[in-house]
Amino acid sequence: MGLVLGMPQTVAQSATGDGPFSQLIIRGVTLINGNGAPPQGPIDIVVENNVIAKIQVVGYPGVAIEASKRPQLKPGGKELDCSGMYLLPGFIDMHAHIGGVAQGAEPDYVFKLWMGHGVTTVREVGGRSIDWSLDLKRKSAKNEIVAPRIYTFTSFGQTSERFNPLNDIPISTPEQARAWVKANAKMGADGIKFFGAEPEIMAAALDENKKLGLGSACHHAQLNVARWNVLHSARAGLTSMEHWYGLPEALFDNTTVQHYPLDYNYQNEQHRFENAGTLWAQAAKPFSEHWNTVMEELLALNFTINPTFNIYEASRDLQRARRAEWHETYTMPSLWEFYQPSKISHGSYWHDWGTEQEVAWKENYRLWMTFINEYKNRGGRVTAGSDSGFIFQLYGFAFIRELELLREAGFHPLEIIRSATLNGAEALGQSHILGSVALGKLADFVIVAENPLQNLKVLYGTGAIRLTDENEVVRVGGVTYTVKDGIIYDAKQLLQEVAEMVATEKRKLNYKIKQPGIKE
Repeated sequence: MGLVLGMPQTVAQSATGDGPFSQLIIRGVTLINGNGAPPQGPIDIVVENNVIAKIQVVGYPGVAIEASKRPQLKPGGKELDCSGMYLLPGFIDMHAHIGGVAQGAEPDYVFKLWMGHGVTTVREVGGRSIDWSLDLKRKSAKNEIVAPRIYTFTSFGQTSERFNPLNDIPISTPEQARAWVKANAKMGADGIKFFGAEPEIMAAALDENKKLGLGSACHHAQLNVARWNVLHSARAGLTSMEHWYGLPEALFDNTTVQHYPLDYNYQNEQHRFENAGTLWAQAAKPFSEHWNTVMEELLALNFTINPTFNIYEASRDLQRARRAEWHETYTMPSLWEFYQPSKISHGSYWHDWGTEQEVAWKENYRLWMTFINEYKNRGGRVTAGSDSGFIFQLYGFAFIRELELLREAGFHPLEIIRSATLNGAEALGQSHILGSVALGKLADFVIVAENPLQNLKVLYGTGAIRLTDENEVVRVGGVTYTVKDGIIYDAKQLLQEVAEMVATEKRKLNYKIKQPGIKE
């Protein structure tokens, strides 16, 4: 069973969604609107046909609200009393994968974990297939399934079962790259996820994609980064980078390639991740001339950085990631197995992981976070993404952990919320309808009983631990309601359904989570 959190709920809503309504009034909230403004409340928010129609201050803290001064409910409308709660824009996960075959993570499981944590929009940067992703996108848009809004970024070169121009194109020339990009747009994709390619192919693909006005993301994989790093991509029209690969390489000032050990093999996951942990130490020093020059050029190009700090956290503290308290209740057996030390499973690189590797990665994080925080300070756009489903990072929970790591990097909590909402909407080109609580935008909200600015842990589905004045240990927080397209979902019930999915699978398999190498 899921963990029961120690907080009262208002009138329960449905896990399958209550609404939409011709009118919805959310009453008495403290608003954190996503644009960096401080909290304000109490406020009533009026939604009409999924569009925010009124944001009305209705009083002062600690003072009784006069009913006559509040927006009036129309016949057929819905009223949701959220007095004393906090309302934020729906979260946008900018690096999402809707489950994987190897992980055994099916969409319903993944979607409920995201929605249970207030994630109402995801940018899928590579999925099982373009047809599969676009089908889920259409179903979500029609609210036929309980799912976040989906923006589909196709993996460069991925084929389609139903669209011939995307089939069997061996992308080995700039002309073929342009043809694929055009076909991808015709399919209805929102953009492209690159891993790198030959420079002339990257240049052609990015140029064509830019002409079409679509977004782009890139994980600058080591196999191509020596000739094409982040600066090359940004100059060619890439709109966002994932993780941090390609950025230290742009910052090299005394070499052109990473200091690979001479027995390095990219197919060896330990080699790959162990040596990645030394990469930032090989880059130009923070605030040096070259470091500043690279940053200023990226800023001038209006480039978006999506760091996904959380997905590498096990590299610097494996035990913490393995023993996260939510695994027992919410991690599927197949996913737990995928995480275990393996020579095959991507990101399961625990062949011989120890203190030396973790110390190197901690320094990696210090240098990486310094760049990201300063990029934000100089006006650069930083978004929040999780890359869940790998390296002990669970959907939904990992997104909240990303917010905590942005705090560690130096972001003010209000800057973190902006990264998780408005910055993502801007990067998607959707800030006119998403990303902040403003008139004319869609009704995507996160509603939580505790103040997330004081403690981001209250956004976890497992809540935050608190000792009461009566010396009782309780759990507080957890998202109360997730509102997407004006439809109200009981976030705790969504997570309870996930807990039941996991418990059913464990009973079926007679499965118990065990730590690696421990025999019963």
